[in-house]
Amino acid sequence: MLSCESSSLRVLVVDDHELTRLTLQLIFSGQENIQVVGLACNGQEAIEMVKRHKPNVIVLDLQMPVKDGWIASGEIKAIDPSTQIIAYSSVDDSKLIEGKARACLDAVCKKDVPTTELVSLVRQLGQRTINGTFAG
Repeated sequence: MLSCESSSLRVLVVDDHELTRLTLQLIFSGQENIQVVGLACNGQEAIEMVKRHKPNVIVLDLQMPVKDGWIASGEIKAIDPSTQIIAYSSVDDSKLIEGKARACLDAVCKKDVPTTELVSLVRQLGQRTINGTFAG
């Protein structure tokens, strides 16, 4: 298997449910050229990890305690606009997602999506930061 990428795609997983965080970590860690650089259980932890680990892509739950994904996504984009953020949510109302924070989200992914689709979306968004101008 030849790869054009010399470095791994850096992914941060943010969800208040431990099982979801650990499952996503397991899924991504098993992928070639994807490295999970951190796990956060709320938006405040996510912001701190962005400063430390400079992820390319964040899989971000929207509904969390302390600081939710809506607020965190705006603060993360202020720190590093090139970070790609996937809203990973069980929220059904796409109008709510579009209206509330669409400018800070690069993609929306429902939690019931097949694993292969989520991994593909992470790779697709990650290529934007690798191929584009990365502000890190």
